Amino acid sequence: MTGIRLHAPAPGWAIDADVVVVGSGVAGLTAALRCTAAGLRTVVVTKANLDDGSTRWAQGGIAAALGEGDTPGQHLDDTLVAGAGLCDEPAVRLLVTEGPDAVRRLMATGADFDRTDDGEIALTREGGHHRRRIAHAGGDATGAEISRALVEAIREQDVRTIEHALVLDLLKDDEGRTAGVTLHVMGEGQHDGVGAVRAPAVVLATGGMGQVFSATTNPSVSTGDGVAVALRAGAEVSDLEFVQFHPTVLFLGTGAEGQQPLVSEAVRGEGAHLVDADGVRFMLGQHELAELAPRDIVAKAITRRMQEQGAEHMYLDARHFGAEMWEQRFPTILAACRAHGIDPVTDPIPVAPAAHYASGGVRTDLRGRTTVPGLYACGEVACTGVHGANRLASNSLLEGLVFAERIAADIAEHGPHREGVARNEDGEVLTLVAPEARRDIQRIMTREAGVLRSAASLTAACDALEALRQGTEEERKAAEPGVDSWETTNLLCVARVLAAAALAREETRGCHWREDRPDRDDEKWRRHLVVRIAADRRPVVRVTESADFPPVTPEAP
Repeated sequence: MTGIRLHAPAPGWAIDADVVVVGSGVAGLTAALRCTAAGLRTVVVTKANLDDGSTRWAQGGIAAALGEGDTPGQHLDDTLVAGAGLCDEPAVRLLVTEGPDAVRRLMATGADFDRTDDGEIALTREGGHHRRRIAHAGGDATGAEISRALVEAIREQDVRTIEHALVLDLLKDDEGRTAGVTLHVMGEGQHDGVGAVRAPAVVLATGGMGQVFSATTNPSVSTGDGVAVALRAGAEVSDLEFVQFHPTVLFLGTGAEGQQPLVSEAVRGEGAHLVDADGVRFMLGQHELAELAPRDIVAKAITRRMQEQGAEHMYLDARHFGAEMWEQRFPTILAACRAHGIDPVTDPIPVAPAAHYASGGVRTDLRGRTTVPGLYACGEVACTGVHGANRLASNSLLEGLVFAERIAADIAEHGPHREGVARNEDGEVLTLVAPEARRDIQRIMTREAGVLRSAASLTAACDALEALRQGTEEERKAAEPGVDSWETTNLLCVARVLAAAALAREETRGCHWREDRPDRDDEKWRRHLVVRIAADRRPVVRVTESADFPPVTPEAP
């Protein structure tokens, strides 16, 4: 059986492959390139254009121990501290050890990083890092440069791509193994409507789920599709309660919704100060690194100051940079600020926290394998154990890069596994949520499960989200199949799981801040929460026995 699936027309066309990669950020394209190089027939499916993933929005850079005197061990230490006791140390050690060479291979693929006058890679600092180890490109356009290089390589290698395609559900064979995906192509390219890519290995690299909140740095395509697909297929997710709110997002007003402009951590890394309306640097004395403390600490400090002063935002002051530095080092941020009527050369920048990154996701092992045989996950959609309770700045691109390479190596090593026939007719068909519920979901999550949480607020979130689900089914107001209703249904799925996990974790840790449980409780809660969807479609949360990740143990692909 395929488990729960979205209400959608039967596939009207199908193509065959050895591997289908869903997503076109650094993780997806790296996996596709490595699989292609191994001789595997690879298809890349992406929701918009090939270069429209979250990667191209990454400003700060990619973290790796590339500088003189820096070591993987020091990078590991900083990552473990940021992760607040929940990082999987073997996963972090793998990341920081394999990371430098993975970045060099990325450069060999064509990514051009900024250089110093003597030709060395220019490195900066960001929050939580004790050394300069952030490689960047185009000043503050690192993601755009990485995306450009990988997209060009994909096209040069003639990798088959399907753009403007929303993946609907996982296909399985009679043995319960992955057998491909169903997808809907939105009126573009060679295929149209609902079809299928039949493949014995599926790599989810769909990015984040920031659109579950009203204000986010994530692009509009980040609707949690990969997590929802995996949950419906029976996979487990972990640590979904740890949503990182980026502390310095350009404040556009209390009514602003959707994607908001990010003001990179690298601005603080170069010496910008956080101040209140009176010009007071409130991070001094809060942490030894002040403005460069881990993101959860900075976001909490900003939120506390806003509460104390009844303010809607704080300010980031980098007027001392001068016009030349702004124009050369941060041209993208400068342009975004000016487009909204703020000139950071002469004015402090109004900032407030907004949803930024999901530290949790589909649970994997060190080879990217999930609890569903043949299904892999990497990048923001995955939970590898690297990030723990709070991602260290600029570790995300590195994680996508390193684990994508490991996934490709695992698939290539074991070869395509074909036995059963792909099926899509089994399983319960999920009633679709009306597109207009999307704003309701976002407002519920922002109000009740945002930066500040409590048992009362999270219970309210769970009840309101469940009422939305039940109302859709009991009142028979099911939406018609279509991209908007599929996305909204996915958002409701991930919102319910996130809220259930946040309610279950009765402590404050990392980027999970419970006002009613303000202390970190290692004795009881230095554990991971693992969630799956039960037959009645309710989230089932279990607590691991220790801080170690439980084994995934899928069958060999």
